[in-house]
Amino acid sequence: MKKYFGILRKCSLFDQIEDQHLIAMLSCLGAQRAEFDKKYTIFAEGSPAKYFGILLSGSAQIIRHDYYGNRSIVSGVTPGELFGEAFACAGEQTLPVSVVANEPCEVLLIDSTHVLHTCSNGCEFHRRMIYNLMRDMARKNIMVYSKLEITGKRSTREKILAYLAHMEQQTGKAEFDIPFDRQELADYLEVDRSGLSVEISKLKREGVIDCHKNHFVLL
Repeated sequence: MKKYFGILRKCSLFDQIEDQHLIAMLSCLGAQRAEFDKKYTIFAEGSPAKYFGILLSGSAQIIRHDYYGNRSIVSGVTPGELFGEAFACAGEQTLPVSVVANEPCEVLLIDSTHVLHTCSNGCEFHRRMIYNLMRDMARKNIMVYSKLEITGKRSTREKILAYLAHMEQQTGKAEFDIPFDRQELADYLEVDRSGLSVEISKLKREGVIDCHKNHFVLL
């Protein structure tokens, strides 16, 4: 597990926890490493919300489907990030979303009950870990609010511009790569792909943006 220390140090769950405590902590949590192929469903919508994960390598997406089967991308997951923790720690019986591997992935799976209840060993890092988890979930709530602000816009054009403005704010640059291809961007913005492509072409012709694949420039 030591070879993953570089990634685990990026994980918000382990913030301000010393390296010498990390191995003991993972053992206390009963953490288990698992590998998943591309397009494999790591967590399935409707399955028990008992575990959460830390992505060690690869990338994944959190998605949901509506009554009609339309897919919406809630967010992406990159190495070092937690996923599924809010549902597991809230005591939800089943997951309302799925987590799907975007490419071959390695994941550290953790039973949420080991996090929320202090172990019999009285580990000194446990209180800090719970604090880190609560802070991570608060940050995720802010991200969800930001997405609602974007998808709540009336038109596809407004949604595109709101999303690109959000990315500019996050990166601090007017030129950036987005983590989606066209279909994934349409699913994230909850719009039709053809309509998305039409609006992006219009924005390019009007000199508002320039783009190639997932690379965008705000002009």
